[in-house]
Amino acid sequence: MQIGPRDTIVIACLVLFLGKYLNKKISFFRAYNIPEPVTGGVIFSIFFGILYAVTGTEFSFALELRDALLIIFFITIGLSSRLKTLLKGGKSLLLLLVLAVGYLFIQNLTGVGIAYLTDLPSVTGVLGGSVSFSGGHGTTIAWVPTFQNEFGISNAMEMGIACATIGLVLGGFIGGPIAKFLIKRHQLKPTEEKPVVVGVRHGKGDSVEMNYNNILQMIYFIFSTAGLGIAINELLTWMGLALPSFVTALFAGIIVTNLIPIFFKKFDWQPEKSKALSMASDLSLGLFLAMSLMSLQLWTLSDLAGPLLLIVVAQLVVISVFVIVVVFRVMGKDYDAAVMSAGYAGLALGATPTAIANMTAVTKKFGGSPKAFIVVPLVGAFFIDISNALIIRFLLGVFG
Repeated sequence: MQIGPRDTIVIACLVLFLGKYLNKKISFFRAYNIPEPVTGGVIFSIFFGILYAVTGTEFSFALELRDALLIIFFITIGLSSRLKTLLKGGKSLLLLLVLAVGYLFIQNLTGVGIAYLTDLPSVTGVLGGSVSFSGGHGTTIAWVPTFQNEFGISNAMEMGIACATIGLVLGGFIGGPIAKFLIKRHQLKPTEEKPVVVGVRHGKGDSVEMNYNNILQMIYFIFSTAGLGIAINELLTWMGLALPSFVTALFAGIIVTNLIPIFFKKFDWQPEKSKALSMASDLSLGLFLAMSLMSLQLWTLSDLAGPLLLIVVAQLVVISVFVIVVVFRVMGKDYDAAVMSAGYAGLALGATPTAIANMTAVTKKFGGSPKAFIVVPLVGAFFIDISNALIIRFLLGVFG
């Protein structure tokens, strides 16, 4: 059954309402900072999975608006990013990048180890490593022909998509608990009263002060920045450097928010304090994740073999230990490091939006961390895809 764009949005809103309701009523979700779109999205995907099992009807959603929402979200992050914050994050960006590249090897060796123990081809471990987890669905789909044609793994698509799907869900569930553990254990607090980049903090109430002017200003800057992002993307493509659209949208937002105070000194521009921009961030990310999770076709996981399940469990354990023992310590053992740890856990198992959702849930409760919202997306969206492709090809040559 094909569900059109309008009804897809309606259902996505219901997903968010359900997630908000469940997080309010169930203390576990609230205590461990499980993102509301994850809570509601998983319930809806299970519901559609049951309908498929009972009736045989496969539900397909119109997801064209989903990608636009992701671009809007990263524009709002860029518009909230002052240059001085970016400069402060330079060292952290380099450190997290080194850790992330190193972990790609660990993630693949973990998968290969489980594959060896269960008598699967060694390259299956790479498929159940950084291809499907750090790479996500897009990278999995891109590499499936290689596994099928070069290594004869006929069910590579089903195996890879299964791991990527489970990773997306688990990535949204473990970030909050990890951050809470680190924050409570080390008694961490923001070094100053930093603004929450996305949404409003829990306990502050749902009502925020917005008026006609600041909402209109928010709409104008989001859509005009989108135009700049498209132009940057086309220029880079012409130069032979193709980047995801949301990366150039992030760059465009950073450019706009830092040039306005220089060229329009009398213009009252404080996007990092804009409740309208913050709410736009929250809504665009929430709807994006709601659409992504509610459209998961869980019935494709029914053929997940025992060895692949072991790979998933092993990857979950290894990333949890790596984040708590290595990432948190190397990134400074402070509050920003705890927030980035939550984000990186979601990034290594799921995708960049999962990482953002984890950090959003944490900062809503404990306080803002602008640096984390710059460092983690740049590592996840810009650097990792390139590094991952090179490492995958290298390891396929080693284990193939």
